[in-house]
Order: sequence, then structure tokens, then C-alpha cells
Amino acid sequence: MRTAPTLLVLAASLLCAPVAMALSEYGIEGMGVVSSKAAEGRASVSPDGQRIVFASDRAGGTGGWDLWQASLREGRWQAAQPLALNSAHDEVDPYFSHDGRWLLFASNREAGFALYRAPVSAAGEVGTPERLPGENARAPERSPALSVQGDWLLFSRKDAEGGWNLHAAPMREAGRGTARALEALNTAADERSADWLGTQGAVVFSRAEGDRAQVWHAACAFSGADVRVMELSFNTAEGFTDAPVVDAAKPTELLVSSRSARSPRAGNTDVYRLVTPKVAGMPGCLPASR
Repeated sequence: MRTAPTLLVLAASLLCAPVAMALSEYGIEGMGVVSSKAAEGRASVSPDGQRIVFASDRAGGTGGWDLWQASLREGRWQAAQPLALNSAHDEVDPYFSHDGRWLLFASNREAGFALYRAPVSAAGEVGTPERLPGENARAPERSPALSVQGDWLLFSRKDAEGGWNLHAAPMREAGRGTARALEALNTAADERSADWLGTQGAVVFSRAEGDRAQVWHAACAFSGADVRVMELSFNTAEGFTDAPVVDAAKPTELLVSSRSARSPRAGNTDVYRLVTPKVAGMPGCLPASR
């Protein structure tokens, strides 16, 4: 199911209140379909709520990490299949645009990681990908995410020292404009995945060091106002919780990739559904994009 199984939550409530509270924080996403015995990365739900695309290193793809898509049938994600756009290299970090027209992702099919987009038909068919038009830096880039209005792109770029930092770029008809580093959020750690919260510049993002990762949020991506760790039992400094993406069909819900949840577990790194943190954006946070 897309959310935590009701029977599991009810059973936990009979054991003790602390256990019930922990289980109510999340539900594993698509047990055995989206979340498998393999490792799953970032996941994104289409704006109509009928499809989910996620990254996985499971068998059956074309090589390394691939993008897979499952459809909503009878209230459950079913029939996960690899997308035709996959290459012999890695495809990761899928993200549906909020108008449903594009699937953005990252791939290292041309040497280092770069950002791509593929058209999505009204029937949900994903077409032939192209390099994201506009400014294309030589540095590796990952984790694209578009604002609701489609006028700002969030992504992560690898700097000269080898770390990952968050950037934002205005989006225009011809593609993305010149990017700026989000200095107020970037640290010596890796800031490598982010999404917009609402329409006034608030963001949720991951911060990683080595094999540890934690999800944070801020009231303004550009000023770094009110930066704090997302409250969640398994979102600890010593654990691994990564790749937050707001569900475009249900903006009050959020998907993350984690291997720190105690249960339920499907395998290595699973996808979980959470309540989106309530972060009030700041009027005037977003600079003019055009």
C-alpha cells in the first residue's frame, strides 16, 4: 500500500504507546514493489498520483542504477518496470515536474553525472531523454527539483574539492539560467538532494557525511533562515535518511530513502512516506527568476 498498513499500526498500538507513536511517523512505500530487497534511492510521484518513478539497483535493469516505474492499481503500487530511457550507466534522482510534462533525472551516461529531462505523455509514457537545456556546467550535477510554478530549479553540483553543494537556477523557455550556490545552506558536508516546500522558497534537503545522511529543512533556501533537522525517530545523525521529495499529488506527504528505520523493512535502503514538515516560507525569499 502507499501508506502504513492499518493492521500493523493497530497491532503496535496494543503493545505500547511509544511503539505506536514511532510507527505512526511513517509507512514503507510499496512493499515488494517500490521497496524491495535491493537498494532504492530517490522516488517521485506523478502529479495525478497514478505513477511513481524511483531509482533502484535491483536486477532486471540495463546496468547499475536504473529508473523504474510502478502504477497505482486498486490502491497499491503494482507492476514495477524499468524505463526505456535507462542506459548501461547509472540513472538516478527522478523528479516529475508539477505540470506532469517532464521527468527530470541525473545520469552519468556521458562521463560525469549531468541533468536530463524526458517528455511524459498524457497517458504516462516517458519519451526520449535530452540533456537539460540551458547552462550546463562541466562539474557533475544531480538531484533536480522544480518549483511548483516551474520557474526555479534546485539541484546539487560537485565542487572542485569533491563535495556536493546545493544550487538554484531560474528556469526560462530556453532552459535554465545561471545557477547560484545556496551558500546559506551549504557546509563542509555534502548537500546533495533538495525539494521546495510550498511556493515561498522554503526547502527540505539532505546533508551527508560518509555513509551517514540526515534530512533538514529551512524557511528560505537563499537566506538559510530557520535551518533545522526534520523531526523523525529514524532521522538521526548516525543513521542514513536521504533524498526527500514532496508528493506532487499529495503535497502534505513526503517520500524519503532510508536504511535507518527499524521496521517495516524490505531490504537494503527502502522508500518511506512521511508527513511533510510544516515550514512557513518567507515572503520575498525568492529572487525574481526572469
